[in-house]
Amino acid sequence: MDLGLSGKTALLAGASAGMGKEAARALAREGVSLVISARGADRLHATAQEIAGESGVSVVPVVADHGTAEGRAALLAACPAPDILIVTCSPPRATTGYRDVEAAEWMETLEATLVGPIELARLVLDGMAERKFGRIVNIGTGAAKNPHEMRLLSGPARAALANWQVAVSKRLIRDNVTINSVLPGMFDTPGSRDMLEARAAKRGTSFEEEKRHFIDTIGIPAGRFGDPADVGAFCAMLCGRYASFVTGQSIIIDGGLINAVF
Repeated sequence: MDLGLSGKTALLAGASAGMGKEAARALAREGVSLVISARGADRLHATAQEIAGESGVSVVPVVADHGTAEGRAALLAACPAPDILIVTCSPPRATTGYRDVEAAEWMETLEATLVGPIELARLVLDGMAERKFGRIVNIGTGAAKNPHEMRLLSGPARAALANWQVAVSKRLIRDNVTINSVLPGMFDTPGSRDMLEARAAKRGTSFEEEKRHFIDTIGIPAGRFGDPADVGAFCAMLCGRYASFVTGQSIIIDGGLINAVF
């Protein structure tokens, strides 16, 4: 399917691995030039080379933390007028309960998961509106809609981001600028692997045992973790010609775990 994105430019913050990387890969297949960022240089440069080699498009890596003003300035210096903005980050650590989080950690998490995405969007939205094309997709978490004590550092900030995007999306759709979120459940990503391997080491089990225990305990109807490539392709679809009437939405991708009639 041709999404009508060939020749566009995308800025992807948090794209060296997992869902961010797969979103970059999906856009590259559509002929989109990329500027991708992450905090870790080695994996970021390897990802840029990999995607450029596969697709033949320009992929510029920028080592930056989009949760800081300096990091956002570096990103926008490399890509001052993106047609597409996709923002994600490594998930904050799992929490054991409300007593487990103090103010300093709240602030650090909010910078990466709420302030950073909002500020990047704020700085590129006027240009998108002037050019009459813009797509912003935030990759968040299903915990924004289905709160859980294990995801106290993830869910509240992403829920606030969804609130912000709905409020501003109504003004921008008339200029062919859309803002949406995808809210993933459990996926096979480096972050989920690290979490389960740490749990396996603590309990004297294996990664596969912990993965199966998690699936059965949480009750994922699909009976498995998701493939990050599915999220990447979905992000690309939201950026394409067939999603121009979709805005202000938070779309859950979680194998059927969170559902309602509407």
